Amino acid sequence: DLLGGSDPRQIAVSGDGAVWLASGDRIAVAEPDLTLRTSFPVNEMPLSLASDGENLTGLWFDGQRHFGAGLGPDPAEKDLSVFRETERWLEEFFSGACPERIPPLRLSGTVFQTAVWKALRSIPFGETRTYGQLARLLTEQTGKPVSARAVGTAAGRNPISLIVPCHRLVGADGSLTGYAGGLERKKRLLELEADRSGR
Repeated sequence: DLLGGSDPRQIAVSGDGAVWLASGDRIAVAEPDLTLRTSFPVNEMPLSLASDGENLTGLWFDGQRHFGAGLGPDPAEKDLSVFRETERWLEEFFSGACPERIPPLRLSGTVFQTAVWKALRSIPFGETRTYGQLARLLTEQTGKPVSARAVGTAAGRNPISLIVPCHRLVGADGSLTGYAGGLERKKRLLELEADRSGR
């Protein structure tokens, strides 16, 4: 189970290109080229989206590290239902709500990266976890030692910001560290969630 949850649309792509359902079933080999993208501003945080035509494959703040990873050199811009679903999710999120309906996702990464991204999605809205806490969780789940540094590296490669909430990771002392979208954005996102959750 790479992503968890009961929604059968939630899938992950392992390092060998295999596509896995949330149930753990291997169903196909992923197409390597992602060629669809659109951009729009949200809450003064411009974002870009990518899709394989059906699933959301990327969501980046403009200018963030690893922006557009996996996209071809000339992605076509199209109006897709998954982009509209994602826009609704973003509108809910930036209004201070915890969106219930998640657009269909396709996360492409190594087995370890997808395990980290799954663990990130277990962090509730309005809460944070340290890199060390997530590393200990993964160590318990896999039976293999996982370091906080490895968690941070994988989180930094997360291709779907916000929905896979790597902004909820903090340093051992609660400090804001290491966010591909920039620490000022991370601060604003955590403040938004804290204000709405009453924490």
